[in-house]
Parts: sequence; structure tokens; C-alpha cells
Amino acid sequence: MDINTRYRLLKLLDEQPHWSQRELARAMGISLGKTNFCLQALIKVGLVKARNFRNAQNKSAYLYKLTPGGIEEKARVTRSFLQRKMEEYENIRREIKELQEAIKRSEEK
Repeated sequence: MDINTRYRLLKLLDEQPHWSQRELARAMGISLGKTNFCLQALIKVGLVKARNFRNAQNKSAYLYKLTPGGIEEKARVTRSFLQRKMEEYENIRREIKELQEAIKRSEEK
């Protein structure tokens, strides 16, 4: 699972632990199958716990909870995600500046 997917899924699980896999998939813009695969991977490594509500009308209702390790992982991937986005931002700023300078030079001719 790429860092972007991991970051977004951990963030959503922390904010919306009661959401279904379908709701998570929709919010992330990925398939239900990929969402299930990613959730199972996070559960397998102990970053997320899933609790089934047996008394609920919807027998497939789950509550997804980040474990202490999941909270640490969320912090780690958030830092990494932010660093990557800051690098992208700086690259775009540099590109914009170069384009503006190129336009200015072409207008001076």
C-alpha cells in the first residue's frame, strides 16, 4: 500500500471509526476491494482493530479503532506525507517562477 493510501486510510479511520468499507472506499476514491485489502493489511500488522457489532441490525457493521501502534504509524506517515507535499509545493513554486520569468523575457523582446 502506498504512503498516500496509508495516510488517508489511517486518517479516515481515526476520524470516522464507524464508517463502513464502502464509505471509506468512496471517501478515498478507491475500489471497495482495495479498501478491504488495505484494511486487512493494517489489521494483520496490528495497526487497526475491527470490532463487529453483533447486536446491531446490520450484522456487518464494524468499528475500526487505531491501536497504539496505529496511532504512532499515523503520526509517522503524516510527517512523511507532509514532507513529500512540501517538496512538491517547492518544486511547483520553482516551476511557476521559471515560467513567469520566461513569459517576462518573451514580452520584453
